[in-house]
Amino acid sequence: MARAETQTKSTQNGFRDKVMDQHDIPILGNFYTKAEVDAMVAAALEEARAIDEASMAEHNFKATIISMVLGFICLALFLDGTLRLLGIIPPFLDIDISIVDKIAEKVETEVMPLVNQAKGYIPRI
Repeated sequence: MARAETQTKSTQNGFRDKVMDQHDIPILGNFYTKAEVDAMVAAALEEARAIDEASMAEHNFKATIISMVLGFICLALFLDGTLRLLGIIPPFLDIDISIVDKIAEKVETEVMPLVNQAKGYIPRI
């Protein structure tokens, strides 16, 4: 904080000195009062809060964009794997993970004989 300095004629030594403030000590020099320090601290805290809020808003915006992109990529890869597993999309690099043929074969060989065997035991309405 800049203070206005006024010059007066000193009665003791004849030189022009600063007018002594309530917080000027000739040997120690100028210093700030508690009210001035509190005002400077409050201004610094307000500035720090404003900077913190601005940086957090920028960080949240960038983090949201990054999360959206990563989420979209993960969802696309999951859907791709699911569709390849069901045999809707052809195999990639000749790696066949389709389970539909295996399930159909198991149903024909293991489940259908049991169903045919149980036909006589199932009551009809």
